Amino acid sequence: MAYALITGASTGIGRDLAKLCAGAGYDVLAVARNQAQLETLALEIRNTYRRQVNILVKDLSRPEAPAELFAAIADLHDPIEMLINNAGVGMLGFFADLDAAKQMEMLRLNVDALTSLTRLFVPSMIALHKGYVLNVASTAAFQPGPLMAVYYASKAYVVSFSSALHNELKSQGVVVTTLCPGPTLTEFQRRAQMEDTALFRHSVMDSTTVARIGFDAMMRGKPLVVAGRLNGLMAFLTRFAPRQMAASMARRMQEV
Repeated sequence: MAYALITGASTGIGRDLAKLCAGAGYDVLAVARNQAQLETLALEIRNTYRRQVNILVKDLSRPEAPAELFAAIADLHDPIEMLINNAGVGMLGFFADLDAAKQMEMLRLNVDALTSLTRLFVPSMIALHKGYVLNVASTAAFQPGPLMAVYYASKAYVVSFSSALHNELKSQGVVVTTLCPGPTLTEFQRRAQMEDTALFRHSVMDSTTVARIGFDAMMRGKPLVVAGRLNGLMAFLTRFAPRQMAASMARRMQEV
């Protein structure tokens, strides 16, 4: 039997993706910082899906964490057939006002950890000529994001990186899919202090639906999926808007 490794698995989209993996017959490696929430998830998966669950408590914003994680599971007898890079964080505020160290920590989590984990696990998938990578980006990837400049830029990286990998790896039996959620009811908006913004007052999706959309797209081999028809339409339309107009629209949605 093969394993699915899910980062940011303790809550929200990551938690729902972990359960979908278990329901599809995968044993689960659940990674996050909150041990208590991971243990609750593990108990639910074992009881409901009768799958094996290993929890790994890691702060992936630490530069050494991806290599530590890879080493920690090196002795597993079964392969890692599925990698879901879901862990991510956002911060609301003006770039020059937000804490510089925390913004660099955001980049290490949203960009560096995702890239490192993909590089660590993809070679074994290529060797087996079978594997799946789901990288969770955001509709934020499709336009500049004043008041969340670094976060939006980090998600643009995820889309570009993942789209290139899809092209590189599809002939080698490895599917790389990018999931781009719009506003979703998770802990993200509370941590990013975005609960009172216009963005989260309208058309907010639930994490279970978003996770299902991403999982199904990955299993069908799609390179990219935007969760929700309205979000998909808005992402499409931003291609035709002048960059500064798109930036102004994003700022209005994020002002309190």
